[in-house]
Amino acid sequence: MELTEWAKLQEGLLKAQLSVIRGYVRGGDVGGKERNASPSQRKSQMSMITDILASDGAPLHVSEIIRRVEQQYGIKLDRESMVSALTKKVKKGVMFVRTGPNIFGLKGQ
Repeated sequence: MELTEWAKLQEGLLKAQLSVIRGYVRGGDVGGKERNASPSQRKSQMSMITDILASDGAPLHVSEIIRRVEQQYGIKLDRESMVSALTKKVKKGVMFVRTGPNIFGLKGQ
């Protein structure tokens, strides 16, 4: 792996980690004020997917990602939209990899 590829991989992983940390910070009492918005209103769907994959540490099938997002955030993702968005990210080489049919993970997992 070239240094540039390695640096891009590390950047993607750090962004995913930072996203998870920011989610925890936003979920609580920040600055002495409670937030009124639910966690799903503060996060994009892609951020939720990234959090799920980061917390699991391994690639997951889209059905499992959808189940976990619904369980953790209380929203149901549209399967086709999610697969399309993840596939576009994989083709661009941005943060996600496809390890099998409808199985996605974070780069470097």
